[in-house]
Amino acid sequence: MQWTGLKSPAPAPTAAWAGRRPRTARWPRGRLAAARRAVVASAAASDANSSSNTPGRDEERDEAARKEKEEKAAASLLMRSQKYAMLKQQLAVAAQFEDYKEAARLRDSLRSFEEEEPVLRLRRSMKKAIEEERFEDAAKYRDELKILAPHCLLKCSSDATTLGIRVQVRSVYIESRSQPLKGQFFFAYRIRITNNSQRPVQLLRRHWIVTDGNGRTENIWGVGVVGEQPVIFPKTGFEYSSACPLNTPNGRMEGDFEMKHIDKAGSSTFNVAIAPFSLSILGDDNDVLL
Repeated sequence: MQWTGLKSPAPAPTAAWAGRRPRTARWPRGRLAAARRAVVASAAASDANSSSNTPGRDEERDEAARKEKEEKAAASLLMRSQKYAMLKQQLAVAAQFEDYKEAARLRDSLRSFEEEEPVLRLRRSMKKAIEEERFEDAAKYRDELKILAPHCLLKCSSDATTLGIRVQVRSVYIESRSQPLKGQFFFAYRIRITNNSQRPVQLLRRHWIVTDGNGRTENIWGVGVVGEQPVIFPKTGFEYSSACPLNTPNGRMEGDFEMKHIDKAGSSTFNVAIAPFSLSILGDDNDVLL
């Protein structure tokens, strides 16, 4: 059976609760304020501990800021280097076509650029500081160069000896074969190999590591040099010239030659180091040629 339309009457309030309003529990005002202060202090301490326990985040931020600064410096140097390359090329063209008025204007522009260019100015200041034995100042200029243009501390020449085989290199920028507006920069280099050992050697292979101004690296292997596998006898040498195109106005090269002694059958090959040297349209302060 189902009951419909009927409701049970609500129970009458007891005498204890009749006419009274329920009360909720409350903290004394002083204790509540103290509790709030404790919560705030605890949160602050937690934040402080969190910061102190994450030093890696600070290091990551510093590293990111350093990389961003280096990238901006590299981009600025790239633009200035391209401008410098264009001025040098325009000067060569004006002189070739005997437009001496334009050549004089470009010459003055180049001189002004060289005086104001931060890399060249810092290199001049560092060189002068070394000559005057102001080594603290020289160190300061060197550190500034490391930030502004790290590759500029690498000279356009190198000299290394391995097992008595000396390899000297000198690079130079070739304006006439470069097209800065198209991002094409041409560098020539001359190599002198001197056998200061007591045994004859033969150069079999070459290996180059070429790095452009953006950090892109290319490995190049080849048989011999300039179409030869020269034999170099004791106290003699071999020289040759070659070239390297780049898509940036600066870069670097290094590598090695694979050689073997030919005075004894079955001699194993060995590698002769080619020390790193710069490819730079700004050149360096070393005017010595091979």
